[in-house]
Amino acid sequence: MSELSRYAVGIDLGTTNCALAYIDTAAGPTSPCRVLDIPQVVQPGSVESRPLLPSFVYLPGEGEQPAGSLKLPWSLDREYAIGEFARNFGSQVPTRLISSSKSWLCHPGVDRRSALLPWKAPEGAMRVSPVEVARMLLQHLTEAWNAAMATGDDTLKLENQDIVLTVPASFDAVARDLTVEAARLAGLHRLTLLEEPQAAFYAWLQTFGKQWRDLVAPGDLVLVADIGGGTSDFSLIEVTQDGPNLGLNRLAVGDHLLLGGDNMDLSLAYAVAKKFADAGNKPDSAQMLSLIHSVRQAKETLLEDAKETSAPITLLGRGSKVLKGTKRGELTRAEVESSLVDGFFPLVTRDSTPAKGRSMGFQELGLPYVADAGITRHLAQFLARHRETLSKSAAGAGSGLPTALLFNGGVFRADVLRQRMSDVLNSWATASGAPPVRVLAGADTDLAVARGAAAYNMVRRGRGIRIRGGTARSYYVGVASSMPAIPGYSPPINGLCVVRFGMEEGSESEIPGQEFGLVVGEPVEFEFFSSSNRQTDTIGSLIEEIGDLSGEVEKLAPLAMTLTGEPDSGRVVPVHLHARVTEVGLLELSCRTRDNAKEWKLEFNVREE
Repeated sequence: MSELSRYAVGIDLGTTNCALAYIDTAAGPTSPCRVLDIPQVVQPGSVESRPLLPSFVYLPGEGEQPAGSLKLPWSLDREYAIGEFARNFGSQVPTRLISSSKSWLCHPGVDRRSALLPWKAPEGAMRVSPVEVARMLLQHLTEAWNAAMATGDDTLKLENQDIVLTVPASFDAVARDLTVEAARLAGLHRLTLLEEPQAAFYAWLQTFGKQWRDLVAPGDLVLVADIGGGTSDFSLIEVTQDGPNLGLNRLAVGDHLLLGGDNMDLSLAYAVAKKFADAGNKPDSAQMLSLIHSVRQAKETLLEDAKETSAPITLLGRGSKVLKGTKRGELTRAEVESSLVDGFFPLVTRDSTPAKGRSMGFQELGLPYVADAGITRHLAQFLARHRETLSKSAAGAGSGLPTALLFNGGVFRADVLRQRMSDVLNSWATASGAPPVRVLAGADTDLAVARGAAAYNMVRRGRGIRIRGGTARSYYVGVASSMPAIPGYSPPINGLCVVRFGMEEGSESEIPGQEFGLVVGEPVEFEFFSSSNRQTDTIGSLIEEIGDLSGEVEKLAPLAMTLTGEPDSGRVVPVHLHARVTEVGLLELSCRTRDNAKEWKLEFNVREE
């Protein structure tokens, strides 16, 4: 590690909100974790500071906003808005509003470096890429920090601080790399990535200080249930006895589930749209976009204030009659709780599995939402998939169910949703003869991830307990089988494990076993695979016909390139392999000749067509 910076910074680049927390190491070992208040436009010409920066970007049309109305303290000619005003005003003009950009950043079916957002923008309107949106959000945080914390002292700029940036545990290597790319475009290079559920747990540890050891015990299995605006993330953390002290070990993480608050907003919007349609005002596609944002605001009002029984809904008019044709409605607490509790957190048995649904031959391009909205069914499948791993641990040797539960994510601000998740887990515990699941109190669902990232930044400096776990997946490179040519038949692709589950960041390893033939001098394609389920594969294991292991292994986007350095086109060079996991959790694979005289490096900066 290079010379340590004064501030240990944590950034939550969230689907719905961003936040920045920091610890001033110059203030001594008891320095508190603080949250940066972020200036943002709240009304045209009006800037106020908030602890959260809504992850919304509004791109006005030409001449739509008066000159200077979007200016910020550090930028007098800003032509777009980020934050509260973007979220609120953009709901009236949704075709110019970018939301859920983080979900697009991890969408493998699109070119995430191409200008495609806002997704429903009209022809000729300004668009930007998901990577660029992440850059814009991080740039706003950088400028806010520098204006507040680094006046007259460049060494205190955010660019010069050690930063822990969080990502969903389910992000694959491509999405992680694109996140790092966006951060570097914003000028942030002193960077380490951390999974959001782990960040939430670090925040819980920091909240209770040394007392956390009295709240858990060896053999506890903590489920971190992180349901945010765009994704559902599950992680299991084992509490172990480490000599005279307690230890923590991350045992498993869930697959990527595009299921969260956005889905809930859609569900409520369609229910409200039906009420308008029954009254003779069926919304068109443009009105639906606006209705979704109106419903989101009403949902948050009802879930956060138990005294409210209903909240107003606005359906904008069509075309030139946007204001004159506006219709009013309401969303009731009963509708919200019925739709969200039973629809997204159904009471299911432990052996339930998500429905797969039936695919139409043609589909509208868009975000790849999961087919089944039942979060509790996905949780049941997650625990079942990792039952073998849990049975080998002290924590999972009994029922294989969590003994403690930590909530994270904006969805769980609602008491009724936390209660339903607890009820489901307790019903499984009762059926298995296990004790009830304990809810770990003290979670801050809005700011925990940023605070936990800052706390982990201090752990990396030797202050605090570290959750052992390493990479959340095993990684494999495709190797074509050697066999005679057969008409109409391609050689099967086997998978060579190059990174085992749990390999620590900053570590590296030689790939044991046979040499492999590396094609140089002509265009070739490298195939990569990952798995969160195959946790027992060791580095060097060769998995036969890995592409056929549907449900166990995920195929990543291929890496196409031409390796130079040999005079003969298409020459096959015998090489041995060396793998490294970088400090930001990205993967590098080196191919070295027998005498180590030459080396070709394959980085998991996976290109997209």
